[in-house]
Amino acid sequence: MKELILISGYKISSEKKDMDLSVIHTYISSSYWAKNIPIKTMKKAIDNSLCFGVFTDSGQQVAFARMVTDTATFAYLSDVFVLSEYRGKGLSKWLMKTILEDPSLQGIRRMALATSDAHGLYEQFGFKSLGSPESFMELHQPDVYK
Repeated sequence: MKELILISGYKISSEKKDMDLSVIHTYISSSYWAKNIPIKTMKKAIDNSLCFGVFTDSGQQVAFARMVTDTATFAYLSDVFVLSEYRGKGLSKWLMKTILEDPSLQGIRRMALATSDAHGLYEQFGFKSLGSPESFMELHQPDVYK
């Protein structure tokens, strides 16, 4: 996908050159899930992921999401946000629909995500709590960016 315009005044792009590292890093480095992430680390994450951005007609980035994926068997949805002043316009639902319909993500056996506050959004797209949480493990280093 290059660019898709469906909601008046906005477009979605998956082109890395369109992603505004400053906007993304400012938001993510203040988030509960990646507080203080170094900009160099954020850039590396973007470079190695399938990224989606929502932009105004003037090119300002107002939302972002990335899929960490092998594009064959597994994908992990991460770093999803819509800037507060752009919420309530349907952008997050449009972004999720676009991501899930992306040709490179078709046929994936498992998609995962972690959220503390957006269960309602993701449930609308078929995500649910782990069916067998006893099968999943993690190595979590919450203070890695300190």
